[in-house]
Amino acid sequence: MFEKMSRSWELVKASYAVLRQDREMLLFPLLSMLGTIIVTILFIIPLASTGIFEAASSEEGMSNAQSITAFVIAFLFYFVTYTVIIFSNVAIVGMAMMRLRGEDPTVKDGFRIASEHINAILGYAAISATIGMILNAIRGNEDNIVGQIVAGLLGTAWNLITFLVIPVLVVEGVGPIEGIKRSGSLLKSTWGENIVGSFAMGIISFLVMLGAGLIIGLPLFLIASATNSGIIIALAVAIIVLMLVAIGLFFSALNSIFTAALYNYATGNGAGEFFPEGMIAGAFASK
Repeated sequence: MFEKMSRSWELVKASYAVLRQDREMLLFPLLSMLGTIIVTILFIIPLASTGIFEAASSEEGMSNAQSITAFVIAFLFYFVTYTVIIFSNVAIVGMAMMRLRGEDPTVKDGFRIASEHINAILGYAAISATIGMILNAIRGNEDNIVGQIVAGLLGTAWNLITFLVIPVLVVEGVGPIEGIKRSGSLLKSTWGENIVGSFAMGIISFLVMLGAGLIIGLPLFLIASATNSGIIIALAVAIIVLMLVAIGLFFSALNSIFTAALYNYATGNGAGEFFPEGMIAGAFASK
């Protein structure tokens, strides 16, 4: 375990070395977050006006017409949200690919690369939205333990198969279906049929957030609470939330950079000067 965490930390540092060269990459996770918030607000307002929320919480439940309306709106919400997120990821991965080739990418390059692949982005967003709807249907309510487990396993499998989809779309210019097949094929051919991700950037991100929350957030909140001032408490909470969001955006960018390096290694092109071959080779291990 400690060896895996050590390897993962090395990958985090290597990804950060790339990000340090092009800090403007952080703009895209920020835009993705802001875009997601805006999309959520734009969808909640019309959905609330239909009376669906009240009907869903009532004993009678939703009518057939309301159920269909809710389904359509939910799918459109997923589709638009995934489009925003995938567009951002394509931009970051495209910039990371340029840096790994020794080029000097700009924000303009990120927008250009994402715009050039807009058809694939929309197609992949539609597929992701469909998968999201299916997983939610399987998951059901909180009391459906079996559904929760099955949805979790299927979601994990989907995330693994599609791990390299974004760099595949960026570099190979294929459609979303071919990109998904190619992503799964690259992982299978490079790390074997039975693979488990030993890269723990998500765990490191969680630990960093937890540490920041305990070391900075908790004392700040306790101090603010001692003042008995609603304004100071609200300000402290806002600072803590912004701190955690900043950490999340930072690691989101690092993960996209790592994905680009992993794709380069899987396709035999090397991962560039920032990622030694041995480091990338251990990113996934045989089960």
